[in-house]
Order: sequence, then structure tokens, then C-alpha cells
Amino acid sequence: MRLAEDIIISPLITEKSNDQIADGKYTFIVDVHATKTEIRHAVEKLFTVKVISVNTCNYNGKIKRMGVHIGPRPDWKKAVVKIDVSPGVQSYMEKGGRVASTSRRYKSNIEEFGVMQ
Repeated sequence: MRLAEDIIISPLITEKSNDQIADGKYTFIVDVHATKTEIRHAVEKLFTVKVISVNTCNYNGKIKRMGVHIGPRPDWKKAVVKIDVSPGVQSYMEKGGRVASTSRRYKSNIEEFGVMQ
């Protein structure tokens, strides 16, 4: 099992990702071998938010040239994580028909989004 700090590499800050923050979607560069479930658990652990969905996209590294030297850039993976922007007390039915509620509170945003390295 990998650590959450090893899965989330850095935030990806672009104009589009900044516009999506209002909808509760945050964009991260993640480990190439990380699964959606591992990304979900890492974000929930690091930022104490409730993750609703995770979308990922793999990118191949481009061939770059520096003078006479030619070589590829590394492959990378992007994850768009949607969090619950209105967390509250959730209620559900237990055995016997009793109504129970969860009292765990989550944050509604990620404050340190631009500061993470």
C-alpha cells in the first residue's frame, strides 16, 4: 500500500481547473500507476473532504530536443476529483427500521490547493 503523499504529486493549475473549483472539482497530477480508488482515498486522507467522483486521463510524454540530444519527456496522469461542496449530516436506515445519522463532518473546499508542492 502506497502513502497518500506518494499518490498525489501536485495540483494542476490552469484557467480551466480554476474555473472548475467553483463546482467542487480539483485537478491533480498523480502517480501514473495509481487507481481511481487509491486517488479517492489519498484525497480524502490529505484534505479531509468527501470525494464524490474521480476522473483520470493518461498522457504520453512528448519527444523533446535540446540541441543534438533527442529524448522523451516522462508520461503523466491527471485526475479530476469532484468533492461534496455541501457536506452535512446524512441519515440512513438501520436494521429494525431505525433511522441513524452520521455525525462526521467534512470540509466543503480545499484551502491549501495552490500551496501544495
